[in-house]
Amino acid sequence: MLTYFIRRILEMIPVLLVVSLLIFGFIKLLPGDPARIYAGQDASLEQVESARQLLGLNAPLPAQYWRWISGVFHGDLGTTYRTRQPVMSVIEAGFMPTLYLAMAGFAWSVVLGLVIGVWAALKRGKWQDWTLMTFAIGGISMPPFWLGLLLIQFVAMPFGIFSVSGFTKPTDIILPAITLGSSVAAVMARFTRSAFLDVAQEDYVRTANAKGLRSRLVTWKHVMRNALIPVITMLGLQFGFLLGGSIIVEAVFSWPGLGWLLIQSIQTQDQPVIQALVMLFVFEFIVINTLVDLLYAVVNPSIRLS
Repeated sequence: MLTYFIRRILEMIPVLLVVSLLIFGFIKLLPGDPARIYAGQDASLEQVESARQLLGLNAPLPAQYWRWISGVFHGDLGTTYRTRQPVMSVIEAGFMPTLYLAMAGFAWSVVLGLVIGVWAALKRGKWQDWTLMTFAIGGISMPPFWLGLLLIQFVAMPFGIFSVSGFTKPTDIILPAITLGSSVAAVMARFTRSAFLDVAQEDYVRTANAKGLRSRLVTWKHVMRNALIPVITMLGLQFGFLLGGSIIVEAVFSWPGLGWLLIQSIQTQDQPVIQALVMLFVFEFIVINTLVDLLYAVVNPSIRLS
């Protein structure tokens, strides 16, 4: 286990380097002059040239990339063009609100998705199965921004309990968390049902039933335990999407997280912030995938990681 973990950590380094090259090249293709943005729209040509030298934009592209990536490995992500603050401090301010939102949306959606998926599998072909899967398909098909607007219009505004924007009190997280987790709950329900039914048709499950074991014991010890393996993979991926894919939800509710920060940075062409956020999102996915692989052995010790 330890050897596998160390190997996966070492494999992260070349992946991150390749991704950083792609991110850097993409940022350089964006329209606009970073020096002009940094100096201000009313700055003179001399001020713009001074800003260009300060930012190191006169240097060749390989030198600019090396300056940026070496700063990343030393914890220096540069300075924002918009507020002239360190990028690291800006990201730190938005990380916890995004993490709170992702965890809140993840918690309720996973519990509900697992319950619905198992229930639908146990009632396969019956009206409960059809009803639950119909709601699941509706949850997958519903755009998050539309659900968020509906919650604002018909829940937040009429009752006045929840704020329609910002994060000022604990209850403000409820509507964004519902919006963010709705599609995850629907995906988890369908995926859990499919995994549960696939495992239920295996030979060892039929053998356990033929031995006369109680159906509840067969369901939870044999079926559920093995059905959780592909479900855990989906859980890890969905949590990664929640961390990096909450941009639309944060925009609808003006949530002060990384998604809202990314939108503002794109609108103002704040390239250092965009580079840092995209790099952070990629790093999160890689770490989550590694943790998911390690969880396989916890759920089913018969699996040996090589």
